[in-house]
Amino acid sequence: MRPHSPPSFDEQGRRLDVIELRGLVVECIVGVYPAERVRPQPVRLDVDLALDTRAAAASGRIEDTVNYARLAGELGFLLHACHFKMLETAADALCRYVLAPPTPDAPRARVSAVTLRMSKPDALARPGEPSLEVHRTAGEFPTSQQTKPFGAVDLLFERAELTVYRLRLAAGASLAGRANARMEQHELVLGHGVRVDGAPVKPGVALHWPPGVTHRLDNPTGEELSLLCVDTPGVGAGATKSYYPSEEQ
Repeated sequence: MRPHSPPSFDEQGRRLDVIELRGLVVECIVGVYPAERVRPQPVRLDVDLALDTRAAAASGRIEDTVNYARLAGELGFLLHACHFKMLETAADALCRYVLAPPTPDAPRARVSAVTLRMSKPDALARPGEPSLEVHRTAGEFPTSQQTKPFGAVDLLFERAELTVYRLRLAAGASLAGRANARMEQHELVLGHGVRVDGAPVKPGVALHWPPGVTHRLDNPTGEELSLLCVDTPGVGAGATKSYYPSEEQ
């Protein structure tokens, strides 16, 4: 079923264009019941993005629109890393990320509104499929940025069980993490040039740091670089994984 996207308009009263992402299926932990907390299940996403594509039509540059392959990877990363209990929480967090202003190292058009439908096709023991549809606008979520010695942090979503943020490394900056016996960290590299423990890591590669494990981030370039990060109190072990189909691990 298609999301019921209400029309959105720009400041001049012109109706905005819509990019549709249909049938994205992600195997992830989502749900409140004990079995759902240990066994991944499929979640299907349908997303409508309201934006102005006039600049992309004129320039022919993908940076002037939304790269839906990259966005699909970023949404998949969040669903894998966050282990949401409620579809309502997951939908709100995903919308907040989609509507956040883009960073300079991962340029794209600004999304003004998003309609997102999430379904759990295997959730019921009988025929039927539960789903949730939400609509959010960029004006609902003012940017919350914290200045840090290494650059800045964009706080995107925060609950007692998890925090989603963009870590922004200033040109030439470094950040050495501290060991936390309880906190598990997931990071998705967004920009070209990031080094992790001295090794270059390509955009779209996700890293998983179990509790108690530290690592170092370096930006040897002359431009700001960013990572999409999720901090949770869970325990686990993992490996790197590429979330962009055009990038190799």
